[in-house]
Amino acid sequence: MKILADTLRPQKLEDIVGQDHLIGEGEVLTNLVKNKHLFSIILYGKPGIGKTSIAYALSSELQMHTKFLNATSSKKEDFEAAIEEAKFYGDLILIIDEIHRMNKDKQDILLPYIENGTIILIGLTTSNPYHKINPAIRSRCQIFELKELTKEDIKKVLKRACNTLKDIDINEEALDYIASLSSGDVRSALNLLEVSYYSFDHHITVEEVKKINSKPVFFADKNEDGHYEVLSALQKSIRGSDVDATIHYLARLIEAEDLDSIYRRLSVIAYEDIGLANPGIGPRLQAAISASEQVGLPEARIPLAEIAIEMALSPKSNSAIIAIDEALNDIHKGSTGNVPSHLRNGNPAYLYPHNYPNDWVKQEYLPENIKNAHYYHPKKNTIENNLNKVHKEMKGEK
Repeated sequence: MKILADTLRPQKLEDIVGQDHLIGEGEVLTNLVKNKHLFSIILYGKPGIGKTSIAYALSSELQMHTKFLNATSSKKEDFEAAIEEAKFYGDLILIIDEIHRMNKDKQDILLPYIENGTIILIGLTTSNPYHKINPAIRSRCQIFELKELTKEDIKKVLKRACNTLKDIDINEEALDYIASLSSGDVRSALNLLEVSYYSFDHHITVEEVKKINSKPVFFADKNEDGHYEVLSALQKSIRGSDVDATIHYLARLIEAEDLDSIYRRLSVIAYEDIGLANPGIGPRLQAAISASEQVGLPEARIPLAEIAIEMALSPKSNSAIIAIDEALNDIHKGSTGNVPSHLRNGNPAYLYPHNYPNDWVKQEYLPENIKNAHYYHPKKNTIENNLNKVHKEMKGEK
């Protein structure tokens, strides 16, 4: 039995919803079809926004022989068969889903035929191809990013689907609700519509849909780019002191039940972005993590929200990471030198600071050739102002 999402798959580019930057009068994919000349391309973007539909529409409009493979589930023999098919017909559109997972053996088989145009590759991926796809494949393809679909885009597709479902009874409110739940994923929206249609005798209301699914779909795959984009957005929001955005991205990660990633990223933020401006944040974060571990979800959301809000509203300083990176950069360049002789074990010339007033005595600690190096550049906040005062006194500065 064919599912609704496959039944409604567009056969022409003009039936694709969204992606106006690629499809439409004067746009690149439309012009390629118009000129009947397709090159190898990679389409990337979130799930359910039209990658497979565009690939099939291109194939349909150009009326070329087409084969569909999956980079992981299709065997090496399947790729070899595609090459033989391409040789027989003279050319072939080869659509490869999850192309970022294609191993080297399969790549090596395909490369010469992509190179000479016998195979026109359409690669599909949810991952950023600049990071995840082998450069040898990437350099032979034009890369196009698909944009997220709006709620109105999703509703357009849902209304088309309703025209194909006999005796359907659904109001605008229910369509709005299904579109909202999908978070821009057409496939998810159509699947929910279809399940609702057959579950409730063709009569669909918001309350009926809630019986099937009340959780919005969002892209937070733990092993793919979307997940790391959310983590990155969380860090940037805390760094930028936007408490509302901080709570939003934290909620998305909590909804994905990925506590380990939350713990790791908040720990990084505590020392990279807040650092010496509020050195007590580290121990408080560890206490929040410990509490979260003890109570588990859903209660773990409470200590995590509390510490995330405090981190977003905390003063910020990145002076520690700048200091260590500058020191590492000197080491990588060979700017090291020997440890001063008086600091070596057992050397009586070493002055023991605890034997002097205020536990400090002036002596050189850096190697001779970098003795004037300055790595720590304090920020202007209350705590670092005090640290800087001590720092200057020890350097004999005013």
